[in-house]
Amino acid sequence: MAKFVPDVKTQRWIVISQVRSDRPDDLRKTNGAEVTDKQTGKCPFCYGNEKMTPPEISRVGDGEKEMPGWKIRVVPNKFPITDTHEVIIHSPNHEKDIEDFELPQVIHLLETYRQRFQIHSSEGQVMIFSNHGEHAGASLRHPHSQLVLIPKQINLDALVREPIQNVVDDNTYFVTYCPDFSQWPYEVWIAPKKEGTVFGDISDEEIKDLAEVLQRSLKRLKIKYEHPTVKNINTTGVFAYNFYIHHAKSWFLRIIPRLVHRAGFELGTGLSVNTVDPTTAAQELTEIEV
Repeated sequence: MAKFVPDVKTQRWIVISQVRSDRPDDLRKTNGAEVTDKQTGKCPFCYGNEKMTPPEISRVGDGEKEMPGWKIRVVPNKFPITDTHEVIIHSPNHEKDIEDFELPQVIHLLETYRQRFQIHSSEGQVMIFSNHGEHAGASLRHPHSQLVLIPKQINLDALVREPIQNVVDDNTYFVTYCPDFSQWPYEVWIAPKKEGTVFGDISDEEIKDLAEVLQRSLKRLKIKYEHPTVKNINTTGVFAYNFYIHHAKSWFLRIIPRLVHRAGFELGTGLSVNTVDPTTAAQELTEIEV
């Protein structure tokens, strides 16, 4: 069971969850070979390995529970941060992620996010996030997202929606931009044009728009990672990113490319050093054709 510990002088909290240390790590290398499940050497999220996960909660696609035929699976996290912690497996494909999918798969994924958000929203604060790549904190290579439910009484030290500046992309329901308050190089926010709503309120038409701008944003960032000017600041060497969906009203989706590591100055002061001006970042991303 997770334990929440408050700081005695502020409204910040930490979570003590010892089971997290037992997670598998297939992004770690041993003698040049990838490591997957510690016991079997197999990826528990791949087709045919369905019985390696905890009992399935829901799926998109065909087939019976714990059997192939699915497009997206939702299972409990075997190594939870909190008492309710789900894994959303993006597809049966071990390598492809949102930036590589056909658009209908992205739509199915966002519909799954909405369904899981709506199911849990009355129980606490719902945080949906994805870690892509080792430097973004992923422990398994197979693309997946996670949903964590946090008690309502826990104060989350989270950003609220930043003003829309430095626009990269725009469609009927959403705008993509690099806010002036960007803590990371080429950080991208996607915000609905309708304010005052929570993610669970999103309509089918809005999901289609969000799928398009989310995929375009990740494609642009993937191309940017390979650009010679970015290679000069890329201290991680691989395409890695996090994104999360804000849990409360006036929600947004924030994409954080992991081009740099945080070091002593940032950790000691709470100040972030961004080596790319957000205005420049937006201009460069806008110029990339996808």
